[in-house]
Amino acid sequence: MKTLTIDCATEGCSTALFDGDDLLAGEFRMLGRGHAEQLVPMIAALPGRGRADRICVSLGPGSFTGVRIGLAAARALGLAWKVPVSGYPTLALVAAIARADAASLAQPVTVCMTGGHGEWFLQDFSADGLPEGPLESLRPDAAAVRSSHTLVAGTQAEPLVAARGPGTALPLWPDARRFPLLPPSLLTSALTPLYGRAPDAKLPGVPA
Repeated sequence: MKTLTIDCATEGCSTALFDGDDLLAGEFRMLGRGHAEQLVPMIAALPGRGRADRICVSLGPGSFTGVRIGLAAARALGLAWKVPVSGYPTLALVAAIARADAASLAQPVTVCMTGGHGEWFLQDFSADGLPEGPLESLRPDAAAVRSSHTLVAGTQAEPLVAARGPGTALPLWPDARRFPLLPPSLLTSALTPLYGRAPDAKLPGVPA
């Protein structure tokens, strides 16, 4: 089975095509902005223009715009190719990459990623890669005093370890090319974005 993976929930934008767990081709670009212009050409550059038997896409949290762009592309391709689309949490992929890149796979990890309005997204993962608690969006000072694991991974791993003192920091971005590391049980057919915090703007007439 061929799988197309898409992750553009952060400053990074990545795509990959797998045959089973074997990576056929993939690319990671640090964009900051411009995901909408870059994502489709990146998919089209994959073998067979990225055509796959299923699509897996990041649900966030991260950039509201990036999450929506990734989901829109995955849904459109899923309809065009008549293949299933699944989603996964961004922080879970970062945790999986961290465990693979660390000295030992059998260790828990705290993921700390850039959030909105100066906050950080924070979540703990057990040694088997599953979430230990809910996703949180915290101010840096609150994140520094929060209990977390010795291994910290993510875009804000180094600032968090520097602020709290002890620990090992792995600065990481989610990368679609590392998708097979993700625990399969974390895939979901419910393509609901994980924003991690309330939207900045609300539609008129919609209660807070």
